Amino acid sequence: MKYAPTKNRKDYYPMLSVFDKFFEDFFKEDQVEENLRMMAIDLFEEDDKYVVKADLPGFDKKDINISIDQNNLVIEATHEEKKEKKKKSYYRSERYSGNYRRTITLTEKCEIDKIKANFKNGVLNIEIPKTDPKPVKKIDIK
Repeated sequence: MKYAPTKNRKDYYPMLSVFDKFFEDFFKEDQVEENLRMMAIDLFEEDDKYVVKADLPGFDKKDINISIDQNNLVIEATHEEKKEKKKKSYYRSERYSGNYRRTITLTEKCEIDKIKANFKNGVLNIEIPKTDPKPVKKIDIK
């Protein structure tokens, strides 16, 4: 069988590659910003508590809701944003609104009634105290 190499499409149509690059770069800004809208969280355990840290830059405390639903910690946030760009040759105006929700399943070792949360500089910090370990009940055999 004889190998027949083919040329890249860009070699035949150089203007198409210029247009492709223009549109890729134009929408790339939106793709990067879309990735930043994810609610990133860290979850770690300390000796006496579990800690959840959620990054919510640009949010206000009033836009965040934390609840317990069937042994799940639910973090919800609502955000609205409006952007405008004005340059000599164009005007771009966009609105964005979104709801963000993360659910974390809690263990039986959590004291749900003593959960504390604070929000500072775009970081939500939730502390979930652990319950004291119950001693193992030993059953005597008769």
